[in-house]
Amino acid sequence: MRNFVLGLAAAAAIATVAAPAQAGETLDAVKARGTFKCGQGTGTPGFGFADDKGVWQGLNADLCRAIATAVFADPAKVDFVSLTAQQRFPAVQTGEVDAIAGNTTFTLTRDTKNGLNFAPPFFYDGQAMMVRKDLGVSSARDLNGATVCLQPGTTSELNITDYFRANGMEFTPVVIENVAEVRSAFFSGRCDVYTTDASLLAGARVASEKPDDYVILPERISKEPLAAIVRHGDDQWYDIVRWTMYVLIEAEELGITRDNADTFLDNANPSIRRFLGEEPGLGEALGVDDKFAYNIIKAVGNYGEIYDRWVGPDTPLALERGLNKLWRDGGLMYAAPFR
Repeated sequence: MRNFVLGLAAAAAIATVAAPAQAGETLDAVKARGTFKCGQGTGTPGFGFADDKGVWQGLNADLCRAIATAVFADPAKVDFVSLTAQQRFPAVQTGEVDAIAGNTTFTLTRDTKNGLNFAPPFFYDGQAMMVRKDLGVSSARDLNGATVCLQPGTTSELNITDYFRANGMEFTPVVIENVAEVRSAFFSGRCDVYTTDASLLAGARVASEKPDDYVILPERISKEPLAAIVRHGDDQWYDIVRWTMYVLIEAEELGITRDNADTFLDNANPSIRRFLGEEPGLGEALGVDDKFAYNIIKAVGNYGEIYDRWVGPDTPLALERGLNKLWRDGGLMYAAPFR
């Protein structure tokens, strides 16, 4: 028994020493700077793009604003940083950005070898292929010998190689770093196929001069859970980014929207009162204001509102919720308990 007690004491001492290692460094830096630096792609319709006034818009951009709101109670305190696929991971690792909320797939090697932590996925997707209609194909199995436009350093490059090998087919890659140049190459006829996540293909298609000339083939050749990322080593900052995503999902589960959030403030349900900061504790546990969830909802709305605003059925992308429905509706969106 004595050895057991001593063991517990030693473990507690180790935990006490280890816990503060880097806790709070990122949050302190963000607060000192007065803005949150959020990495984005180089322009993806519906997800992350600069409008004609240079203001970043889209589902990814609103997630950045939600994180800024968690810290500052102000969605405007975010600096958007445009990054190519090859630039994004070094930008996180070196602190050039505090997080990335772009179309980045959660994978084992990225989570481990690249020193990244992934928040809960904000969009479940799958890789697809887009072709010109006049190519006369209806399935990816018809693409043996095709030229394929893609970006280096992406899961798309690996997945398309695996798919063609598995099916005894060959292709000629046309590898271009900048996504805008990849799209330009495809739409100018330089290659037969453009492959990336299906959602990104939908955005590229609607942004083209003649969307009806192109078709996205039915096959989905991969799982692509897209999630915000931070670097390893700062658990507090990771918790803030992770629970910001959970706020958006929980708000939709509870039926709390940007317009009706105030009507929930005097709700008698203790779970709702804790969630909205009417009873203290949850914000303090993260190192932010107890009203952080309420502030996020008032700034950007819940997950369903953001989805419908930028990529849903009534937008040019017209993406059905599918796997991105709430868990109770048959989807994969599920928030951990706010307790």
